Amino acid sequence: MKGMVRKTVLSNGVRILTESLPQAYSVSVGIWVDTGSRDERAEEHGISHFIEHMIFKGTQRRTALDIAREMDALGGLSNAFTSKEQTCYYTRVLEKHLPQALDILLDIFLHSQFDPQELERERQVILQEIGMVEDTPDEYIHILLNEAAYDGDPLARDILGTPQTVQAIDRGKIFDYLKRTYTADKIVVAAAGPVDHDAFVNLTAPALNALPPCPDSRERTDPLLHHRSQGVAKELEQVHLAWAAPAPADNDPRRYTAALFNVVMGGNMSSRLFQEVREKRGLAYSIYSFHSPYRRTGLWGICTAVAPEKVDQALEVIGGELRRVKTEGLSLKELEAAKEYARGGLLLGAESTENRMNRIAKNELIFGRELPLEEVLAAVSKVTVADVLSLAEEILQGDRCCLVSLGPVDPSKLPPPAAIL
Repeated sequence: MKGMVRKTVLSNGVRILTESLPQAYSVSVGIWVDTGSRDERAEEHGISHFIEHMIFKGTQRRTALDIAREMDALGGLSNAFTSKEQTCYYTRVLEKHLPQALDILLDIFLHSQFDPQELERERQVILQEIGMVEDTPDEYIHILLNEAAYDGDPLARDILGTPQTVQAIDRGKIFDYLKRTYTADKIVVAAAGPVDHDAFVNLTAPALNALPPCPDSRERTDPLLHHRSQGVAKELEQVHLAWAAPAPADNDPRRYTAALFNVVMGGNMSSRLFQEVREKRGLAYSIYSFHSPYRRTGLWGICTAVAPEKVDQALEVIGGELRRVKTEGLSLKELEAAKEYARGGLLLGAESTENRMNRIAKNELIFGRELPLEEVLAAVSKVTVADVLSLAEEILQGDRCCLVSLGPVDPSKLPPPAAIL
């Protein structure tokens, strides 16, 4: 599917984008706010996520049950998510239901009541969610990694908040945060599917024009990753391990090189780490690498879980693969396979209107413009073996890396994070 992206900027700064895909059955719409847990003050920790939950709990026109029933009656999907840098409220419906779905989405976004009784009920739900994540070690290890890596910076804080900060959030704090961060200049409304741009603008602009422009004076800092090993001793069957080092930010020209390096090292089942750790040695069921890019910073890391008696061996094998890519490099065949894997992911994802909506919104928020798929594919094709090896050398220097553990192991016995290199 190839569509045309159009953009309209309202007088207050709200950006409205559409990608017309006439052959699709569904329309995906998202209201994006360029704010997340990274933008919270210490005493507001968890408030972005709390607001995301509360948005669905009733407006002047609809109760929480009305919202659920009306959306279900359209046969569509609606949800929301909070990340460290954005919050998104979205829906996906058949083309004929777009006006009704937009009415619901705009109503909850602009007119939520944050009823005190609903707030107390949802507070308990979020406290349960925090506990659930702490009981899910393959998720909790990422929280521990960010805490260790970005200690002292808002990026270190988990999106959900802590029981203490969630207990302290009240309506006053919520309205103060909304006034400061949910301003027109930070809002992008994106739609992808069989949608006419001018008609879509006519459906959304009247309600969104009322939002205040008020630019926020916030400044996202440029954090340095800490060099440390630390962990949490916990009675589990396995020891969960995560290692990370600085990597390109989300708008860094080397982001395509980072993506291909990630594929080669641990991004799929034929990757070096998967083959060496799981297939050849049977040390772990799951091992993977990841690239987490943010504004002005990023992480590249590795996660796995092994038996307690296999921790040292697993770290040695992982370190061996990291050393090998620096000393032996990689072949052109290996890079070309990674490129084809990346191309496949991009093009297969483009068959979903939800993915297309996400893509045009993120491009606007990060780059301020549309990046056509052809441009991205061309940039991926241009990456050379030398580019990947240069970035690998930078990432794997060992001067600012971090190692964390979760499970039945003494954290003080962990090696220094650079030792595995």
